[in-house]
Amino acid sequence: MTAATLVRLCRRTVRRFAGDRRGNIAVTFAIALIPILAFVGAAVDYSRANAAKSSMQGALDSTALMLSRDLAQGTISASDIATKASAYFKALYTSSDAQNVTVTASYTASTSSTASNIQLAASGQIITQFMKIAGFPTMDFGTKATTTWGDVKMRVALALDNTGSMASSGKMTALQNAVAGSGGLIDQLSALAKTPGDVYISVVPFAKVVNVGDSNYAQNWLDWTDWQNPPTVQPNNGTYQAAIPNAKFTQSQWDMVGPGSSCPFTSGNGFSYFGCVSGPTTGSSSTSTIPKTGDANAGQICPGYDSASHSYYNGCWTTAKTATVVTYCTGSSCRCSNGGNESCTCTGTSGTSGYTCKVNTYTKTWAANARSTWTGCVADRTQPNDANAVSPATSDVTTLFPANQHMENSTQYCSSSASTKLGQIVPLSYSWSTLKSAVNAMQPTGGTNQAIGMAWAVQSLIPNGVLGAPAEDANTTYNRVIILLSDGLNTEDRWPEYGNGSSQASGNPIDARQALLCSNLKNTKDAKGNAMYTIYTIQVNTSSPADPTSTVLQNCASSPDKFYMLTSSSQIVTTFNSIGTALSKLRVAK
Repeated sequence: MTAATLVRLCRRTVRRFAGDRRGNIAVTFAIALIPILAFVGAAVDYSRANAAKSSMQGALDSTALMLSRDLAQGTISASDIATKASAYFKALYTSSDAQNVTVTASYTASTSSTASNIQLAASGQIITQFMKIAGFPTMDFGTKATTTWGDVKMRVALALDNTGSMASSGKMTALQNAVAGSGGLIDQLSALAKTPGDVYISVVPFAKVVNVGDSNYAQNWLDWTDWQNPPTVQPNNGTYQAAIPNAKFTQSQWDMVGPGSSCPFTSGNGFSYFGCVSGPTTGSSSTSTIPKTGDANAGQICPGYDSASHSYYNGCWTTAKTATVVTYCTGSSCRCSNGGNESCTCTGTSGTSGYTCKVNTYTKTWAANARSTWTGCVADRTQPNDANAVSPATSDVTTLFPANQHMENSTQYCSSSASTKLGQIVPLSYSWSTLKSAVNAMQPTGGTNQAIGMAWAVQSLIPNGVLGAPAEDANTTYNRVIILLSDGLNTEDRWPEYGNGSSQASGNPIDARQALLCSNLKNTKDAKGNAMYTIYTIQVNTSSPADPTSTVLQNCASSPDKFYMLTSSSQIVTTFNSIGTALSKLRVAK
């Protein structure tokens, strides 16, 4: 073959190759395969790295929380943080993909204007499986966590049932151990306080009433309406309204009752729920006649204990003779002893139809006891303010707290001389020994009114309120917590027709007032729009047969997991321990 022929053949071959399209898909795929594999591999390697990073973040967050707890409780010092951080993190982070993992920690102590904080940083890398084709044999990742300690402060109000049924099944002892015993709630929460005031606790023992302390008698947030007025001016108590006089003798008249007269009241006679006592002092002995001239408290008509409202009336009517003389009775059966009035005179022959008795009439002036004789009990506020946390205002008496001389089962529970005294409220305090002493001194008394315990628990949390809660710093986060424990169902409150101390009236009106209060508190928001209060409720149900589950307590809790139904006293300790642990997590980190 000549050279010319070879050249022509090559030219034809080149032209034919240039125009031939057969096999170009394989060529194109071969060329594109490398970037496709790179992209797919990158996605796989990225997913592995992201999973390792997410796991690292969880471990780092938990490490930060545990370090904050340890530092707050004093189990480690600042110099231990780095070592402890490494130990906690290594125990928590178990990713098999991560290589060359490191963790660092730094601690900044609090100052007068800044909070303590712990900052953690962790890093690692994975060995790539596909990216190394593109020249990236490893892929690095890292994450951070910060826990702030000291700018979250805690204020906890304990509303604790002190009613008579707490004496059974060891419930009171168990409650005291759970709250004030070694390792109890007070110990748990006090351990979280790095500086005084980081944690405050108040104690609100309750029965039908609460005891705010008799030394407060001069406070302008007290309502003395009930205290200062006679029975006819008491709040309308429906069918249990105590009233005067509908006297003991049908012929008697209120204006004819004076020194020596028979008491015009008979406790529980269908018209009134109290009798007469010998003087204005609460606890005076019962008497069937009005003291005569020459006797102590002559002419004073003093109503005593009201069996409907379970309280004393605090004063007496003082009688003054008027010029009017009226015919008391006539006829053969007429006699002055019916009225017993020492100024009664009779004419005619006894036992005949012409026999007539006449008596003087008397005006009566009510005089209330001195406020300083009050023992410290307060009742529910006037509706609707019994179901809210509004602050008292002297311009609106319905916002004030009614002074009450409570008595039940022959005991004035708020009196310092009571054999079983209703304990006094302890306002927010970080005097742990004072709080423990108050809890350990609690004694079972009276009937159940959970609403008043709740109402005063929230009052104890209101800054600069009636119980003097400290002011709150606008730059600080506060956890405001209410824990309400009761072992029974509501049986009485300020309104006697709502309950008699043994059971509620039809329709559970006491529960209805409490439900409204709880709803109002749960809907109260702070400046950031968050719930103002976290509410835990505990029902101790050891009755036989068992009481029904309290719907009002269930619904009062901030969430279902914050309601506890206990069936034995031993569970009180474990429940408070559980709540304390939950509160510890809220306190030490955010």
